[in-house]
Amino acid sequence: MKKTDAHIRKEPPEPAPVAAAEPLVPVEPAMVTPEQLAELKERAGKADENWERLLRTSADFENFKKRAAREKQEAIKFANESLLQKLVPVLDNLDSALTATQTAEPDTGQSMQTGIKMVFQQLKAALAEAGLEEVDAAGKTFDPNLHEAVSQRETLEAEEGQVLQQLRKGYKLRERLLRPASVIVAKQPAT
Repeated sequence: MKKTDAHIRKEPPEPAPVAAAEPLVPVEPAMVTPEQLAELKERAGKADENWERLLRTSADFENFKKRAAREKQEAIKFANESLLQKLVPVLDNLDSALTATQTAEPDTGQSMQTGIKMVFQQLKAALAEAGLEEVDAAGKTFDPNLHEAVSQRETLEAEEGQVLQQLRKGYKLRERLLRPASVIVAKQPAT
């Protein structure tokens, strides 16, 4: 059989001689005293100890990051727990009111209305305690940061840009707007 060039292995060229690495501290084997050798062994022991401490600290830090991420996810998952605990009694009272309307006698309308007002006030108090604030727009100057103009009405009774009527209440959660108030804004009549 003939050998072709494809079957011939070429040996890699010999690497160029590498210059000897310069030692950090020039040491001549015959010149190391027993005290220096003991000091080097002590430093090597401290270096090993520091390396182990670094590994333990790194592992502790990784465990801390994982635990913090888990706690954050759990806090997000159960963030509304206290609010819901305040709203559950309101649900109970609304359920009682609905049950009462089904078995009510004809002349119990006034007491039913009083009960529903009480539940409404209880709900508003629970939401206010959680940080919910109403945006009161009636009679105020239109503010696009707080109000949503759904229409304009020509009138001489109010200044241009003043809110004539609030159609839907707006709400803020502390300083952040949740929903703007839907309003009708005054406009001067065309002359």
